[in-house]
Amino acid sequence: MVRGCKDPVALECGGHAMTAFGAERPAGLAPSADRAEGVQVGKRYVDEAAGVEVLCSKAGAGSLSIDGRPLTRKEAKALPSSD
Repeated sequence: MVRGCKDPVALECGGHAMTAFGAERPAGLAPSADRAEGVQVGKRYVDEAAGVEVLCSKAGAGSLSIDGRPLTRKEAKALPSSD
């Protein structure tokens, strides 16, 4: 997470709860149909309601969500022109 929040939230990928790094993952999980848009490596995803910002370090087929709300991809800010 790049920016967290004060309240506990459930970070999900593909409609399933994320596991801690190094923890054993449940077998046989696949992204649910409504959470299968995927994520791109190096992109930031945000949830304005919770104030959470996540940096994706591995691409995948599952979409990220917080407490069931889909995260949106944060667009890069336009740099000022240097004429």
